[in-house]
Amino acid sequence: MSDDPDAIVIGAGPNGLVAANVLADAGWSVLVLEAQPDIGGAVHSDSELDPDFVHDTFSAFYPLGAGSPVMGGLDLQSYGLTWKHAPAVLGHPRPDGGWALLHHDVDMTAAGLDEHAAGDGDRWHELHRDWQRIGPSLVESLMSPFPPVKGGLKTLARLPSVGGLAYVKMLLEPARQLVESRFDSEEAKLLIAGNGGHADIPLDATGSGLMALLLVMLAQTVGYPVPEGGASELPNALARRLESKGGSIRCDARVDGIAVRDRRARGVRIQGGETISAARAIIADVSATSLYGGLIGWDHLPTRTRRDMRQFRYDPATVKVDWALDGPVPWASTPALAPGTVHIADSLDQMTTALQQVGGHTIPAHPFLLMGQMTTADPTRSPAGTESLWAYTHVPQEVRSDGGGDDITGVWDHTESERMADRMQDRIEKYAPGFTSRVRARRVLAPPDLERRNANLVGGSINGGTSDLHQQLVFRPVPGLGRAGTPIRGLYLGSAAAHPGGGVHGAPGANAARAAIAAHRTGRL
Repeated sequence: MSDDPDAIVIGAGPNGLVAANVLADAGWSVLVLEAQPDIGGAVHSDSELDPDFVHDTFSAFYPLGAGSPVMGGLDLQSYGLTWKHAPAVLGHPRPDGGWALLHHDVDMTAAGLDEHAAGDGDRWHELHRDWQRIGPSLVESLMSPFPPVKGGLKTLARLPSVGGLAYVKMLLEPARQLVESRFDSEEAKLLIAGNGGHADIPLDATGSGLMALLLVMLAQTVGYPVPEGGASELPNALARRLESKGGSIRCDARVDGIAVRDRRARGVRIQGGETISAARAIIADVSATSLYGGLIGWDHLPTRTRRDMRQFRYDPATVKVDWALDGPVPWASTPALAPGTVHIADSLDQMTTALQQVGGHTIPAHPFLLMGQMTTADPTRSPAGTESLWAYTHVPQEVRSDGGGDDITGVWDHTESERMADRMQDRIEKYAPGFTSRVRARRVLAPPDLERRNANLVGGSINGGTSDLHQQLVFRPVPGLGRAGTPIRGLYLGSAAAHPGGGVHGAPGANAARAAIAAHRTGRL
């Protein structure tokens, strides 16, 4: 009887660990191989900036994780995961000293918006009521393999209750059009459009409205939770669950090739020469460019795959800055309730311009910032009275000009990284005078730093590939069926490079695992 595992999962990021858990639940023996010394991929925390502070190295807030039917079905709270929430979900400071605030309570959010423009509160309530009717099935559809039969049928059944085709039209609207046609206050527009800015779809392009509505309504319904103790507690819970089901994980085990025979994946080669066979399937939680032409040589792949991969595009790069602060952020005006997530942009116009500049290969002069007040959300992150803070912004993968005049060229050496961090810090200082005086320590992670720490963050991209419509659904990562299968039998792509894409929700991993299970049941392995 063979001792080979039924399945090998390459990569112990959240998608890889979710895939491993789904396989283990089906009774498969599973081995997860991780190149880094620690599990988690882009869900990781550390104390390297200051031993008294916990910083989330990459991702930090998890509305998609909390709202995901995949993650929710794993009961991770029983394996040590505790979600924590800031007093307010999301805040956007305004140049006049006011705040746009999204609260956990929808009535509070609506009342605050009404103070800025009468009627915006009612319009917010209407969006929320419609989302309560159709949102759960829509999320299920988005996270299912394409076509999403079960979730799609539920969504179609509920569509008449939210306006039918008019609601579909709204989902297809660019974020800017969606907010400008429905709200009067800049505050309401910023709350929604700012969530659209989390992806790389321009605010005036199709797809950005759906992304904006998805994230802002998840923020309103499940919040923007964080794992108590640091981001690493999420993969740690996944690992504990997997091990309780008999699965195993090996770190410092870099896979440098997949063995293929008779157009079927048979096993993996680990750096150093060791080979391990897989009895049933291999799931790769790796980037598309690492898999195709990397772990699998082009000689094993159809010509069309190589041709299509030439068209594959990553999302923009990212610069992330972490700060250890001696005190809370000294906002010019104190919000009614402290938000965990903060967006920085002077106006909708400025946000739109910044994102357009990134798409046009220009470093924005006034970058749109996404920030996290982590101690505000989870007091275990730093000593009382201090703040563990981060901010990130998108920059082009290929830099052709610098709109800010600092001669940043995209080589991202120490000088350029610090210049960009200074620009971001100046943006915060404008809304929080005296911010710099509270900085105890600062860490800058430019695009090359992010990729060195996690090979899936190619060029500093954080979503495994652009979210533009031409690379979603059946086109992700290359034109196909919108499913996890690859041209190699027994091999499945289970990373953010596969449908439905980036975000910590586990759907690509779950879809890959379920595809492998279905193939085994039907004898198609």
